[in-house]
Parts: sequence; C-alpha cells; structure tokens
Amino acid sequence: MKVVVTSIKLKSVWQFFKLTYLAMHIVKQTKKEKGFLGMKNRGFGKLHFTLSVWESTEDMERFVHSGAHLEAMKHTKELASELKFYHYDAAVMPGWDEAKRLLAEKGRSIVPKQ
Repeated sequence: MKVVVTSIKLKSVWQFFKLTYLAMHIVKQTKKEKGFLGMKNRGFGKLHFTLSVWESTEDMERFVHSGAHLEAMKHTKELASELKFYHYDAAVMPGWDEAKRLLAEKGRSIVPKQ
C-alpha cells in the first residue's frame, strides 16, 4: 500500500478556519474514492499534518488531482507558507512519530509562490 504524509504550515492561525472548511470537503471526497484505505489528521496552531493510506500510487494520484482536493490546492497561496509531503510503500500505517520523522528526513518542501 502507499502511505502519504503531508504537512501544511499556515501563514496565520486564522487560516485554520478556511483549512478546516476545505478539509471537510476533502474528507467527504475520500469516502467515495477507489483505493482509499484510511486517514488521520492532527495539528495545532499553524502546523497541521495528514497521514493517508492508499491501495496504489494511481489511486492516490487520481484523488490528489480531482474534486475537493484539487479545489483546495488552488487556495495554497493564500493559506500556506510551506507544504511538505512524502509518500512510500509500506505494509501498515505508521504511527505519528515515525510519520513525522520520515517527513522531516525525506519529505519534499514546497513554498507557494505569492
């Protein structure tokens, strides 16, 4: 299975409300997605994380580039000062400590153009 770990660093704690609104629609989208196996979220203040598991890379990529997730990505510039992501193959969903460590060590960082 494909494990995806992401983080978003918000420009302001006030952006949390917009992030939550967008995330609500993304979670609804995942319920209908082929190959979606599970997801966890956590965060506080400006830093938020998502950990999701997919049957395949193709299932994950189809999700990322469609529906509510695609719409949310269009708001990246106004919401985030940094995004990080890392995906890899695994037999089980990792715990948060391992997921955050992998993201810090191997994750790709994106700073949205303003």
